[in-house]
Formats: sequence, C-alpha cells, structure tokens
Amino acid sequence: MSKNHLHTAHPDVVKRLKRAHGHLKNVIAMIEDERACIDIAQQLHAVERAIGAAKKLVIHDHLDYCLEEVAGAGPAAMRSSLAEFKDITKYL
Repeated sequence: MSKNHLHTAHPDVVKRLKRAHGHLKNVIAMIEDERACIDIAQQLHAVERAIGAAKKLVIHDHLDYCLEEVAGAGPAAMRSSLAEFKDITKYL
C-alpha cells in the first residue's frame, strides 16, 4: 500500500473541512462584530460537527482501505471482528 494513496473518501473529507473552515471564518467575524453569544455558539457547533464528520470519514476510510486489506486474507472471525469494530465507530 502506497503512502500517497488517495482514498475514495478523501475528496469528501476535504469538502467537509472546507465547510468547517468557512464556518470558523464566520465565527471569527461574528466575534469581531460583537454578535450575540447564542449565534456564536451555534456557529461553533457547526464547526465541531463538520470536523467530526470529516474525522469519521477518515476513520471509516482507513478501515475500508487499510485494515480490510489485511483482514481479507484472514480467518472469518477476524473479518467479523473488523465489521463489528466498523459498526461501533459510528458512535465516535
């Protein structure tokens, strides 16, 4: 496996991070404009959600492309454990 391999989810991760970047720029502008704390908190929540979604994509992509490559050749119990692990990561 190449270190520079572009996983299929990477373009979506970049899109989500750019969205988070835009939200963060809005937060900075809101603070500088002395906007209401509730509005700032709501925008910060959007930043957290966008970054969290990007993180989950990276983790699931890693599981799909890196760990399944190794588990695919392993016994059924290993593949089953990997599938269970992938299921539980949705709670990250």
